[in-house]
Parts: sequence; C-alpha cells; structure tokens
Amino acid sequence: MNIIDNLTANFSKFPGIGKKSASRMVYYLLNTPESFNLQLAQQIADLKRLIKRCDKCFAFTEESPCPICSDSSRDSSLICVVEQPSDVKIIESTGSFKGLYHVLNGTISPLEGRSPDSLTIRQLIARISADRPDEIILALNPTVEGDTTALYLTQLIKPLGIKVSKLASGLPVGGDIEYADSLTISKSLNGRIDC
Repeated sequence: MNIIDNLTANFSKFPGIGKKSASRMVYYLLNTPESFNLQLAQQIADLKRLIKRCDKCFAFTEESPCPICSDSSRDSSLICVVEQPSDVKIIESTGSFKGLYHVLNGTISPLEGRSPDSLTIRQLIARISADRPDEIILALNPTVEGDTTALYLTQLIKPLGIKVSKLASGLPVGGDIEYADSLTISKSLNGRIDC
C-alpha cells in the first residue's frame, strides 16, 4: 500500500465515509495548496491536545467549566441530559433551550459492554443532589438503548423529588437527534412529556 491507499483507508474509518468518498477526499487534498494541508494537519493535532471534557457537564470544550456552564444567564433549574457532546451543539443550534446540559457519553447497552458505570450517570446524580434543579429533560435518542437509559435514569431521579421529562414525539423511533432538523428538535423540546 502507498500513502494514498493508507490515507484513503484511514478516511474511510470516519462515520458515513465510504471508500469512494475517502478517495475523493485524498485526491482533493493532493490538489490543494500545501499550506491548507499543513493547517489541516495542525488543527487535527490540536484537537486532541486542546479539547477536553467540561468538569461539570462533560461536553467538549477548550476551558472547563465550558462556556454554557459558565453562563450565568442560563436557566440552572433545567438540565438537559444528552447522549453525546455533539447533541449539545445540535440542541443549541435550535435556540430554543436556555438551560444547562449533562452529557452521558453513550447509553446503557449490555450487548456492547456499556453499563451504567461506564457512563456519567453517577456524576449526574451527584450534580442533581447538589444543585437541586427543578427539571431533568431526557433528550435521548428514541432507540432501545436510549429508552432503556431513560427508564434507568427516571428510576434514579424521581425518588429525589425532581421532575423528569423527555422529548415529545417528533423524533422518529430508531432515529438520532444528530439527523433531526432544528424545527423538529425545537418542537420536541417544547412539547416534552413527563416520564
């Protein structure tokens, strides 16, 4: 294998990128100025070096606590629980949620080896106990794993006397928040239902 084949193989490891798309990316880079490629390489190197998890919500950030957790104008009585850091960005893009977030870093999935202990559930319960928000919104994907995780969290949070709600319908069963449009997410947030 040569460098073109190796880079194509690496690009094809990205989610949603097949061999043809990966090959197009490699040939695109071969036709761009060297300065672009060097800048891209530096940004990729900086990604792991400069980005970390927020100590409070576990989203990706350059500083901890992150800008959302540090923003005193946010409604601290609402915590939106999401599966992945990318879900925070997606919900924020709707402009309809002004509370805080908590990133679980996945869902409960025994078949894939993800137990509650492998997620940030313990930290969420400690945060709820310390901060006493009025409501926890479970913005988890409507999948078997997402529903299992939502049920598990509801059973842990409700005894604490905290309202637990989840996104309203509008997100298709088996779909991901990542692929929903802003209007659907906004309507789901506004029409959330009690768990």
